[in-house]
Amino acid sequence: MRKILAVDDDNDILDVIRIILEDEGYEVATLTNGKNIIDSITSIRPDLILLDVMLSGMDGREICKTIKENSKFSPIPIIMISASHNLQNFNLLPGPPNGFIPKPFDIDKLVNMVNGHLTA
Repeated sequence: MRKILAVDDDNDILDVIRIILEDEGYEVATLTNGKNIIDSITSIRPDLILLDVMLSGMDGREICKTIKENSKFSPIPIIMISASHNLQNFNLLPGPPNGFIPKPFDIDKLVNMVNGHLTA
């Protein structure tokens, strides 16, 4: 079973993501912050990461950069989720995310993007 790690500081959003993706047959682990993200990735070993841009006291873009700069984890697709629609700068980041979904997100778009990255 493919594993997804969802990181968002809103438990309601994590619950919705978990329910949707578990219905699709994925195993979903959730985190409410990006602290110790490398340790969490090491223990969970996700096939894909859904990462909120604005986490309490942390910037998801920096977390994405940290993951992508780690050669052990850089192959893991990261899909950023955010209510901010200013996306132009994402591709300028070192190790940009593999995709972006705006909040509020469309369920079909979320499922299609996850499936697209995990069935390739």
